[in-house]
Order: sequence, then C-alpha cells, then structure tokens
Amino acid sequence: MTSYTVIDPALAEPVTEVELASVEQTDAAIERAHEAYAAWRAVAPGERARLLRAYAAVVDAHVEELARLEVRNAGHTLGNARWEAGNVRDCLNYYSAAPERLFGRQIPVPGGVDLTFHEPLGVVGVIVPWNFPMPIFGWGVAPALAAGNCVVVKPAELTPLTALRLGELALEAGLPEGVLTVLPGAGPVVGERFVTHPLVRKVCFTGSTQVGKQVMRGCAEQVKRVTLELGGKSANIVFADADVARAAASAPGAVFDNAGQDCCARSRILVERPVYDEFVDGLARAVQAMRVTNPAEDPDSEMGPLISAQQRDRVQRYLGGVEVAVTGSVPDLPGWWVPPTVVLPTGTQDAVWREEVFGPVVAVLPFDGEDEAVAMANDTEYGLSGSIHTRDVGRALRVARGVESGNLSVNSHAAVRYWTPFGGFKQSGLGRELGPDAPDAFTEVKNVFISNE
Repeated sequence: MTSYTVIDPALAEPVTEVELASVEQTDAAIERAHEAYAAWRAVAPGERARLLRAYAAVVDAHVEELARLEVRNAGHTLGNARWEAGNVRDCLNYYSAAPERLFGRQIPVPGGVDLTFHEPLGVVGVIVPWNFPMPIFGWGVAPALAAGNCVVVKPAELTPLTALRLGELALEAGLPEGVLTVLPGAGPVVGERFVTHPLVRKVCFTGSTQVGKQVMRGCAEQVKRVTLELGGKSANIVFADADVARAAASAPGAVFDNAGQDCCARSRILVERPVYDEFVDGLARAVQAMRVTNPAEDPDSEMGPLISAQQRDRVQRYLGGVEVAVTGSVPDLPGWWVPPTVVLPTGTQDAVWREEVFGPVVAVLPFDGEDEAVAMANDTEYGLSGSIHTRDVGRALRVARGVESGNLSVNSHAAVRYWTPFGGFKQSGLGRELGPDAPDAFTEVKNVFISNE
C-alpha cells in the first residue's frame, strides 16, 4: 500500500499522510457496496429519508471542524469552507425529500394499465475534484443515496481529508456499512476501476475535459451511465446600460473566488466599448482592495493560495507576453501564491482568452453591440456558466437565450444552487446535477403493462 502526503498549500507544509487504496481494495469496496445494495434499496422511503436527515444533522454539528480541515487541506478561505460544509448538509436535507416523492406515472393505454417505476441503478462511483471537495461530494452522494443506490467516492489525491471525514460521519449518522464508502487513491487506480468494474453502473466525474473524455470512452465499453462536469471559460458580459460601478466591483468575486480554481469562473470579461475604460478603472480598484492572506490565520481573507506548485507554475505561464493591467497582492509566505491579476489580451485568439487558466487571472476585451457580445461569448469550446449585466430586460432575455451556456446569471454571478439544475453545454460536460430532478439521473425507468384481460 502506498501513501500520499497532504500539503497545506498556503505554507507548503505537510499536514498528514493518507493511505491510497489499491485495485484489490477498490474491488473489495465495490463488492461490499453491491452486497449492501439489496438491503438499502429495500429500506422504506420514509426511513431512507430519515437517515439522510440524520446524516445532514451530523454534518451540521461538524461544520466548523470540516471547514477548518478544508482550509488546511485546500487553502480555501474560512468563509467559503463554512459555506461548502453547509452545502453538504443542505444537499442531504434537500434530497431527503426525494425517497418519498420518486414518482412514476400511470400512462393511458388500451387493454390494461401501464405504470412506470424509477428503479435505482445499483452502485454509483463519484469522482470528486480537488477544487471543491465538499460540495461536489454532496452533489453526487445525496441524490444517489436518496434514489436507493450505494455510493463509492474517490476524492482527489490532493484533497482527501474532508471526504474521509464525511465518510466517517455517515456511519455515525446510522447509514449502514457499505452504503457509502470513501476510497482515497490515485485516479489511474481507483478512478479507472470505477470506470471498468462491471458492478459500478454509473460514474459521476468532475474534473478536466481531457480526463472526462477518457472516462466517457471507458464507460462506453459497458454502456455505463456517466455524468460529466468539466471545464469552463465563462463570459461576464457588461453592457453600457448596466450599473457599471456595481458590475466592476462584483467582477473580482466572480473570477478570483477559490483563487480562480473554479470551472464557473467568469475569466473572460466582455465590456461594451463606451464604458470600457470606466469598467477597467473600477475593476482595478476592486482587485487592489482584495484581501489575499493566509486563510488559516485570517478569517476575513478573500482569496487563498493555489492548490499546488504545479498549478501555480501552470498559471504563471499564461502571464508571459501578455499585457498586465492590474496586479493585486499576495502574502510573503512559502506556499503556492499567485496574485489576482487582470490582463488585456491583444484579441480573442490569445491563449489567456481561449484556454482555461484555472487560476486568479481574468482577461478583459471590449465589444461593439449585442450581436458581437453573443458571438464572442460563444467563441469557445466550453459552455458552463456566465453573467450578463444590463438594465434592459429584453436584452437580458435575448442574450441569455443566445449564449451557449448551461448556467447564466443576470446582474449577478450566481452559478450553483442545489435547488436548480447545473451542467454545461459543449465540452463543459454531459448531463445535469442538482435541482429537483437529480435523483432521476440515478435511476432507470421501468415500464410495466398489466393486462385487464
């Protein structure tokens, strides 16, 4: 058995060692989940709902513990980490209503009665990324359990600590052994086995588009269900009739949250030419005012470090040869820090404009008119999120319908709410998570015809 040293990204110091599961251990965990499945799917809907609520209550009692663990492990700000732990609780509570409302239909047919049932799939594999370890754990686990599946979770190698603790809390809450299992391990070992093991009937993967394509190819071998939440290069469109000062002040939070390590980051800002200079001036003031400090020591920190030295180096490469308009601050610490940075590319073909930087870098370009704004926003292989700033309701609707993206906000930067569906167009993903229909995505529809003869 091998192990991985978890590092505090703010200080580049070891936190703890985590043992990584082997292929054999992964197989054994999947088989235990399969054995637990028959009893779990047979649990009465009301009792399954009670267990999910009990799990939510235990998570709620440990929000502060989980948040501080995430600050050390992932470098998140304390405010963000508290929200993230609370999001796990909220998802469990929200989907605790699903077992008693997993309705089928009675369809009018001649000669009898036709019924549909939502049957659980069996074992579901959830592969969680390092950028939001807790929320994405909850987005997969809560609706899958509610629908009657057993779940195996592979956290990212870099950030396994909160997932491991959430696995322990599930047992404390009374979930039966084998219903939810957390398996820390390498992607080519544990994650690949989720894809290839025939007892895993669905894989939920959040991560890079490149790896998502590999997961999709692997799942195709067994015609295995797959949900993919992949990359993004989202646009923040600011029209001249918007509240420009408010749009500029809010833009840093839309891209520099989690140090820009967010697939929903509005990392391309499109500004209508008449207000371009005003917007950039306001953006510069907002960026320079950002509080970038060690989240473990400063509860008011607004941005922490990048997750690893590799990620820091990757982000810094995008800053070579591009005009930098604004640079924020970073603390004098040995961790993996990059300041919040605003760049002015020469055009839409620049790499910093087209590629997912996944760091605290935002590119700004002007546009002329509504049609050009939509065309520029859509000139990308991605389509996950985005924002539109305008006081014109008709324009807001036209642009929202025109932009090829799964999640859009008007005069705000809201991206993910557990009440509403989340997912991407084009190479940003496949399928939808969250919202009222999420449990259905973890079921098969069974049709039963009963003859009246």
